[in-house]
Amino acid sequence: MIHPALTELLTYTQEHAGPAADRLADFVLAYFESADPDEIQARGPATLFAIANAHWRLADSPCAPQGARIRVFNPTLAEDGYVSEHTAIQIVHDDMPFLVDSVTMAVNRSGRTAHWIVHPLLSVQRDQQGHLIKTANAAHNGEPASPMASFILVECDRIVSEADRAAMASELARILGDVRAAVQDWRPMLSRLQALADASAQSPLSSVNQQEGVEFLRWLEAKHFTFLGARDYRVVRDVDAVTLVAIPESGLGVLRGEVHTPVSELPADAVAFLDSDQLVLITKAMTRATVHRPAWLDYIGVKRFDAAGQVVGEARFLGLYTSTAYSAPVSDIPQVRRRAAEVTAAAGVVPDSHAAKSLQSILDAYPRDELFQTDAATLAEHAIGILRLQERQRTRVFLRNDPFGRFTSVQVFVPRDRYNTELRVKIGQELTSALDGQSIEFTPMLTDSPMARIHYLVRAKEQVPKDLDLRTLESRIARLAQRWEDDCTQELLHTHGEGAGLTLAHRFANAFPTAYREDFSTQAGAEDGQALAALTTSSPLAVKLYRPLDAAAGLLRFKIYTISKVALSDSLPVLERMGARVLDEQPYRVSSGHGHGGESEVFWIHDLGLQLPTGTELSVIKSRFEELFVQAWKGEVESDDLNKLVLNTSLDARAIAVLRAYTRYFKQLGFAFSQSYIEATLYKNALISQEISALFEVRFDPSREADRSDVQQRIGQRIEALLSGVASLDEDRILRQFYASVMATLRTNAWQTTQAGVGKPYLSFKLNPRELPGVPEPKPLFEIWVCSPRVEALHLRLGKVARGGLRWSDRPEDFRTEILGLVKAQHVKNTVIVPVGSKGGFVLKKAPPASDRDAYRAEGIACYKLLLSGMLDVTDNLVQGQVVPPTKVVRHDPDDPYLVVAADKGTASFSDIANSVSAEYGYWLGDAFASGGSVGYDHKKMGITARGAWESVKRHFRALSVNTQTTPFTVVGIGDMSGDVFGN
Repeated sequence: MIHPALTELLTYTQEHAGPAADRLADFVLAYFESADPDEIQARGPATLFAIANAHWRLADSPCAPQGARIRVFNPTLAEDGYVSEHTAIQIVHDDMPFLVDSVTMAVNRSGRTAHWIVHPLLSVQRDQQGHLIKTANAAHNGEPASPMASFILVECDRIVSEADRAAMASELARILGDVRAAVQDWRPMLSRLQALADASAQSPLSSVNQQEGVEFLRWLEAKHFTFLGARDYRVVRDVDAVTLVAIPESGLGVLRGEVHTPVSELPADAVAFLDSDQLVLITKAMTRATVHRPAWLDYIGVKRFDAAGQVVGEARFLGLYTSTAYSAPVSDIPQVRRRAAEVTAAAGVVPDSHAAKSLQSILDAYPRDELFQTDAATLAEHAIGILRLQERQRTRVFLRNDPFGRFTSVQVFVPRDRYNTELRVKIGQELTSALDGQSIEFTPMLTDSPMARIHYLVRAKEQVPKDLDLRTLESRIARLAQRWEDDCTQELLHTHGEGAGLTLAHRFANAFPTAYREDFSTQAGAEDGQALAALTTSSPLAVKLYRPLDAAAGLLRFKIYTISKVALSDSLPVLERMGARVLDEQPYRVSSGHGHGGESEVFWIHDLGLQLPTGTELSVIKSRFEELFVQAWKGEVESDDLNKLVLNTSLDARAIAVLRAYTRYFKQLGFAFSQSYIEATLYKNALISQEISALFEVRFDPSREADRSDVQQRIGQRIEALLSGVASLDEDRILRQFYASVMATLRTNAWQTTQAGVGKPYLSFKLNPRELPGVPEPKPLFEIWVCSPRVEALHLRLGKVARGGLRWSDRPEDFRTEILGLVKAQHVKNTVIVPVGSKGGFVLKKAPPASDRDAYRAEGIACYKLLLSGMLDVTDNLVQGQVVPPTKVVRHDPDDPYLVVAADKGTASFSDIANSVSAEYGYWLGDAFASGGSVGYDHKKMGITARGAWESVKRHFRALSVNTQTTPFTVVGIGDMSGDVFGN
């Protein structure tokens, strides 16, 4: 059935071909009859007619006898009647095998792609002058007596240069010459092979090897080998060497004509073959086939003997094994079947056993070229080695050198799940380097076996290295085949042992993303996996400060491990307030499908580049920097510029928090300098800051009892000496304020811990304000200052026995001023009732919105408890009448066990809460710690103060002999009726 496009083409031809319409119509139909219909449809009848017409003209042109008509051109409208973006190659040649394959190979070998190939086989009739008069499809219309011609059209990548087109035409002519030579000399080559086989039957070789060799030659003859060339050589033995000398005029096929290498010296392995009991040597030639297939030519060398049975030469055949040779059973191939039997015997496997069947499968799947070329001993070693891979799957390398030392055959086995293109290329590069390779070819094989095989053929630049360490090479290739996750698993197993290591490996070895694997080693991955494994919802963050090997001075990196992604805008301010400049960030999402309970889990690693001050020593700051960041991130310490002290002092987060607590206290005193200026002063004068911290430690560290006073004195002298070098009066005043404040501090809870053994989340100081400069009047006898990221609070006490309320203040900037005003008024108003009083208050620093009343009240109660705890932390207790100091508190004042509180604004209903805190501490006053509450009196409700005042009035009038119950009297009130006394 003719395709509609061909029908259209026929019509076009008959309309436009003029007088030649009939013969061109037959030609065009035969030319495109077997072409791809899609390509015909795409080009249209005008272009197709022009293509066929150009090929007709080529076929009609003169040609040398047995030559080829070849034209390589870029079609033009003027000359060819059509244009194309590709270069056209048109060939007319007498029909013979391998033409199309060989032409296509030549095009591809030039680095160009063949886009369209048309290759009709036509019977042709010519007149006496050789002009073409008629063509027909050879398949069904050819005249029996007409010669066959192969018409070949190839459209390939455009060849712009005329010189390059001419070179392509010359190359095609050479290759077609090779095709003609191979085809024409095929019979003579077969005859030579048959004669050799007959002569070899009389050779002095052992009967078995002789028979196998002769049968192998007969097997080749039986359509298992495509003979492309042949030549005879004679052996010349000298004292120093053995050479092969080409016999002139013995070349056939592609080896016709001049001998390019008339004499060649044989290497030791080739000489050993001449002296061996083998008839046939099989290897690869050093040239690629130009005919039929783009493969390296197979080399068949057959010994030639003289009448005395001595080896006098070699008959060499070049060609390619046919497809039937590659598919033939191993047991049907002479020589190969004997080697296979020797391998089975060497392996010692029981016939029909599992091992025997596995070994047979290995031989069947063995690279067929290798089966032809490998000697029995090497084949046995390789096959048994491959068999053992079933017992222990690992990377193995099996290597065989060519007898002439020109190439190396390498079979590499790797676990199938590790094989990919990248690994194949890396192994190829390793082999090329180790074997001094000039070129390399590969053939991968993946089956249902757990091992993948890559067969490499490495051609040496000159000679294959003779001193190659195979074990070392195999070790290097095994390292290449080792995946990142495999190395990570090994690191985890090495560090944690098999049990814990495998658990971590299942969770994290495959969890890291590709970007992470490219950026970090497996050792880093193992460490990071361990860090991620420790994260929980209650402890969702960990960090690591480290220096990469290639880091410049002052540049470090900082990893943040979290269970949720961290925005850079959140982490950057914390780090910058710790003195680090953030240069870059690389986030990595770590997704594990083997979390607890088999559930998937997601972690994040944020890797940040930091620039720290020049001279910063990683080993000095690492642990303190990490701890400070984590505490600042969690809100356990505040994030401000005081945290920069971690870089230029040895202070840790707790020591910096102590300085911060004093800084916040100075603000409440109305100190003249801003918080930022105070922070900058401490950082600028780091040595003095270090000494002030050391003074605080010596003064209050409970583990240090001996020579406390002497050390304080020495530190004080050092501080004074350092202060003398401070140029700024403002800075001097600030630093002296810190020095004086530490010396005025009587007690602190800085060394007390929670039940979990960690420092308390707040600091409390008991101060002597009368020893502290800058404290406004009236100065209390004692003052307790409580500071944390959550609350700031204080308690002012004018005497050792004093009572007063605690207020929930809403004045964070100056709540001490508010409390001082209250205690001053109390002192004036209540002096008749109680000679001295006390007052306290607190402000929330992280208060929820006031609109959320429950959360706001809960935070207020929690901070109220922190104030009470801070006060009781530094207050003595009475146990069975004996004063018991608080634990881990160094006292610089006498016993002071009396502390009571009362309600005030915002805390009117908190008395029971206060007494519950007192009970937790086992404080001796119990529920008398806070007046009122469920077990006390509501003095306002009961009017206790007013009733007492009325009793005083009655007594006064009784002294005047006036009965207030019967005698009228006048009262004048003076004072504020909103206060406790007159209000009641």
